[in-house]
Amino acid sequence: MREWSSGGPPAIESLTVNSVRQRNRASALRFIIRERETTRAALARERGLSTALAANIVAELMAEGLVAEVGTVSSRGGRPISVIAPRADGAYVLGADVGERGVAVELFDLSLKMIDREFRGNDPGASPDDIQSDLREAIIALRSRNEQQWHSVVGIGLGLPGVVETAADGDQTLYAQSLGWEPFPIPRSIYGDLPVFAENGAKTLARAEMWFGAARGVNHAVVALLGRGVGLGVVSEGQLYRGAFGSATEWGHTKIRYGGNVCRCGNRGCVEAYIGADAILDAWRTAGGQFEGNGWAAIGALLDAADSETAAAEVVDDAIEALGAALGSVVNMANPERVVLGGWVGLRLMERLANRIADAIRRNSLDRAGEQFELVVASFGGDTVALGSALMPVEALIHAPRV
Repeated sequence: MREWSSGGPPAIESLTVNSVRQRNRASALRFIIRERETTRAALARERGLSTALAANIVAELMAEGLVAEVGTVSSRGGRPISVIAPRADGAYVLGADVGERGVAVELFDLSLKMIDREFRGNDPGASPDDIQSDLREAIIALRSRNEQQWHSVVGIGLGLPGVVETAADGDQTLYAQSLGWEPFPIPRSIYGDLPVFAENGAKTLARAEMWFGAARGVNHAVVALLGRGVGLGVVSEGQLYRGAFGSATEWGHTKIRYGGNVCRCGNRGCVEAYIGADAILDAWRTAGGQFEGNGWAAIGALLDAADSETAAAEVVDDAIEALGAALGSVVNMANPERVVLGGWVGLRLMERLANRIADAIRRNSLDRAGEQFELVVASFGGDTVALGSALMPVEALIHAPRV
């Protein structure tokens, strides 16, 4: 029998076996976390594993403290079947929704249940350094209330208002042109040695909807975020599309009117200049509307007024038509099975105007593509971006090499 010298094919074979084992482990852990409760048999069936291999992987994950048995279900005449789930205290993650008016940082356990939340407000003209300081203060406050869990926190994810580029060496940079910021290097750590993972806020919204919400189990979907800013996540073949450098699907700065309204990014005719919260409310103010604030309550007041006031009704009509034109183009380009509308403005509009919005999208898309999608509201409320952000350190944990 031929023998191999040290460093030959046996090492390559071992590497291949280890890679397969790591891939199977990651696939299994991802499935268990996404399902929240499942069985070994379901894991084997859904992940294409043998029953014995699925049982071995579950045993390893239980030994690592990441998975636990949480109960039983009856079987057909045999012994009860054990139900497995993520071990809630097996790890903790932080997710942050970094908005233009403040940052919300949330602490989640491994079952993705939100444990605690801290908000820090800032002025509209806050700089990246100001926001970084707010993030640090919020994290410190969370730690002070959750000291016992803190040793198991594995990282923080940031949902940011702008384009996030990731270099080959892992360095990340934020480009927030609409906010007038210079390119900002995202620090590898904000507090202590907690690793930082960053992504555009609309993409983190899409990630949360893919894992647990309205885009779950859908191979082709678009998830739109309407707030003060406007963004989009595109799910293609079950994966979040990012493009060559991370700036793909910057839908808020595509054009729906040549030479149109000035956008915060400095260009004209952008989607955001017509259906961002400030754009909608500015249009109502110009039309004579009188209201307080510029947030959730103000959009609600506009929708209330539209029932009886011509000026408010025209503002709402224009916003629906602009949204229909903008998403109709997306439908033509992406051919989604599902269009998910979220963000706080999106949620407000969908409460009352879902059918009108769907009609507007179909009027502005090709007939066949318009027949092939369904419009649904996002599953989560204001915490969606933070949840989607928290999934980034969860994914890093899932794919971390076994020690």
